[in-house]
Amino acid sequence: MHRQIAGRLTGRITKWIVLAVALIIAALMSGLNAQLADVQNNEASSWLPGSAESTRVVEELTGTVDPNEIPTLLVYHRDGGLTDDDLATMDEHAQEIAEVDGITAEGVVSPNAAEALAAQGTPVPPLVSEDGEVAYLAFTFNFGEDGWVEIPDAADEIREIADLDGGEVRLSGYGGQAADASAAFEGIDTNLILITLSVVIVILLITYRSPLLWLLPIISSVVAYLISGGVVYLLAKYADLTVNGQSQSILGILVIGAGTDYALLLVARYREELRRHEDRHEAMAFALHRAAPAILASAATVVLGMLCLAFADLNSTAGLGPVLAVGVAVTFVVMVTLLPALLVICGRWIFWPKRPSYGSPEPTGTGFWAKVGERIRPRPRAVWTTTALLLAVACLGLLKLDTSGLSAEDTYTQRFDSIEGQTLLVDHGLADTSNTVQVVTDADRVDAVAEAVGQVDGLAEPTQPQEVGDGRSYFEAPIEADISSPAAFTIVEDTRDAAGGVEGADALVGGGSAIYLDTKIAAERDNLVIIPIVLLVVLLILVVLLRALVAPLILMATVVLSFGAAMGISTLLFTEVFTRLPLFESNDGFAHADPGFPLYTFVFLVALGIDYNIFLMTRVREETAVYGTRRGSLLALASTGGVITSAGLVLAATFLVLGSLPVVALAQIGVTVALGVLLDTLVVRSVLVTALNLDLGGRIWWPSSLDRGPRGEPPVGAEQDAVSLAR
Repeated sequence: MHRQIAGRLTGRITKWIVLAVALIIAALMSGLNAQLADVQNNEASSWLPGSAESTRVVEELTGTVDPNEIPTLLVYHRDGGLTDDDLATMDEHAQEIAEVDGITAEGVVSPNAAEALAAQGTPVPPLVSEDGEVAYLAFTFNFGEDGWVEIPDAADEIREIADLDGGEVRLSGYGGQAADASAAFEGIDTNLILITLSVVIVILLITYRSPLLWLLPIISSVVAYLISGGVVYLLAKYADLTVNGQSQSILGILVIGAGTDYALLLVARYREELRRHEDRHEAMAFALHRAAPAILASAATVVLGMLCLAFADLNSTAGLGPVLAVGVAVTFVVMVTLLPALLVICGRWIFWPKRPSYGSPEPTGTGFWAKVGERIRPRPRAVWTTTALLLAVACLGLLKLDTSGLSAEDTYTQRFDSIEGQTLLVDHGLADTSNTVQVVTDADRVDAVAEAVGQVDGLAEPTQPQEVGDGRSYFEAPIEADISSPAAFTIVEDTRDAAGGVEGADALVGGGSAIYLDTKIAAERDNLVIIPIVLLVVLLILVVLLRALVAPLILMATVVLSFGAAMGISTLLFTEVFTRLPLFESNDGFAHADPGFPLYTFVFLVALGIDYNIFLMTRVREETAVYGTRRGSLLALASTGGVITSAGLVLAATFLVLGSLPVVALAQIGVTVALGVLLDTLVVRSVLVTALNLDLGGRIWWPSSLDRGPRGEPPVGAEQDAVSLAR
């Protein structure tokens, strides 16, 4: 029945229908895909759950403080001290900047203007450092809901205005950070995809040793990417799905990587069937019938694993799950429809110069992985215990993992303007007035709360309280620390303790640093909740797929061990190697990790790493029905070893491409996932799982009766003929 369905998809007429439908849908979705960056939301506040204290502050201040206002600083510095001419130049710049689109009506506050306001009795924080070397202009952007899209152009215009002969000028504050984030992700919708495709093409050329065959997986992957990006755009536009720069970058990587993996598996099976069937349409029907269940199980594992992220408190994490699930689901559909149609349309010549002719011998039976299996066969227990012990030792690197978070200075591998500006302010004793705690409290207790908060170390003088309605008031106080640093988090916690200690005030503390702190708290909670859910979901999929209990438990244990080893080794790479290599303008961030790093890496490695075990074990189960578990395991390793290794190399290389972005968190995810995928394909799947299969034999299928009796081994060289006849 399944083979009949597969045959209909790639029939002599239907193959052309499938091709036409796929191309039409891709053409319609490509325009939406190109607009995906326009619906990104990279505001930290949008990532938080409604229950977070900082979110509740935002909600209470909605009618008083415009959430679209983005405080921005322009920091000036001259060694030896800013001159009177420099301060006059700042006044001139302030007037020009006030005319830039997006600057609010309050205009730009310069040091001289601040002195005038102070003389009139209006409290203004110091805008010039005590040593006179640093000063800044303060202003606010407001572009409405499209602010994060408009800021880069405004930032460029301001940088053209601001120039200090012999000194330096840095755009900092919230606005500067937004402009730098835009620069870090610039071209993400095209450049990253082009780099990924280039890497995959090189690997496919080496794998297939054909100047033409690589085109079909690439065409199919591009179609999958265009369609999935269009679907995600529609969900973000009309279903409030949170999409940010991180999720968009990972979407492209995952679609191309997973699509190429599925293509490698299908093409390898199709090549086998072309040697057994003279008609290519019949060969593809058999290939789809036998490969599609493994591809479906793999895709379902990734989709369900990603959807588990919906249980996250962080909206950014909860939004990442559906984005990637859509990508993988679309990729699966494209790879089992469009790719088979293209292969059948092209015929055997697409494999040139090594065309698989009808009746030719299958080379995998005597290949590299067949020899590896024969080396494991004599002493499988010694092999798997030694391998597991080495992986366990690698896990010890986790002791060096620090997920306390990344400060603004550590977020990028480049020294952006906002970071340089923040450093100048801190080094010269000036508070970043764009980074404040916002305290909302009952109006009749606001003075008591302000007095308590005023005693917190690290806070500048609070502003005058303002009414926000419903008997509530609020005030702000600048934080004298980097917005996302541990020092700022401590200040926020102390402020919450101080405000909360005022009886009857019902005080809430929010603001930029509070948002980052609440994000960290939510991420730590998500790690504890989602990781067990993902493990359970993947285990249930394996139980259904393999119709056994022991084998799924073993596979899950090996993947978790692989994850721990990958995290341990990568942590040592980041803390002991990357921090010392002169590869980046800033290496300090590699000593720390984002709180969400373990969760993202775990989901990717478990969901993707289990793929290769699925590819292997579905073939083991197939061969076990003919030869028994031990011989079936060797045959499965020999037949799938090459394609799974190639798939692993493709996926590892695609995730490494994330390192091309100057973002520490993405570089850490990319390197760790790539390392974990290589461990899965080269060590866990090929050595550890095969050795366990050989040692335990038919017991891995318990409680199934698939292999409970002794079976004889086929004569050497007869495996492929026997398998073909058995089918």
